[in-house]
Amino acid sequence: MQTAIRAPTAASGTARLSSLRPLTRLLDSSLSDTFKLSEYQDLLTQALLATNHVQDCAIIRLKTSSVVSISLGFKLDPGQVQGFLNAFSQPNNFRDEGLYFKNVTYSCVRADSNSVYGKYDNVGLVLVKTGLYVICATYREGMYPSVCVEAAEKLGDYFKSKGM
Repeated sequence: MQTAIRAPTAASGTARLSSLRPLTRLLDSSLSDTFKLSEYQDLLTQALLATNHVQDCAIIRLKTSSVVSISLGFKLDPGQVQGFLNAFSQPNNFRDEGLYFKNVTYSCVRADSNSVYGKYDNVGLVLVKTGLYVICATYREGMYPSVCVEAAEKLGDYFKSKGM
């Protein structure tokens, strides 16, 4: 699934494109179909954090509801992880009630079987589900939500192309 997102101005569009270059280079490189733990960390760093429009990120294994890799300083407790997974299995609850995360309730921007986006004021949460994982990315005020969404969706597409 390709997410088409338009930047509000030409200047921000240039910033968005340049911030996604490291991600594009990484995903175009020849990575193996299986990953080691450090490679998951590298994916988070190079594919998401390097855009400078992702504040925190994690990769969650669907089968075990466990965190495979997480950005430095980002904390996810088992209840939060379960809340993320429930947003996919019960999207109507997320649409109606929102998702409690980081001591606030995020309102639903999008909720379907592949993607969940939540927003609270100028901060947001992006969840992308693949066959084996959920990619979690957050953004804060001053970051472009569209870049965060595009980077997380691109990484999700990459995992899907690898059967992951």
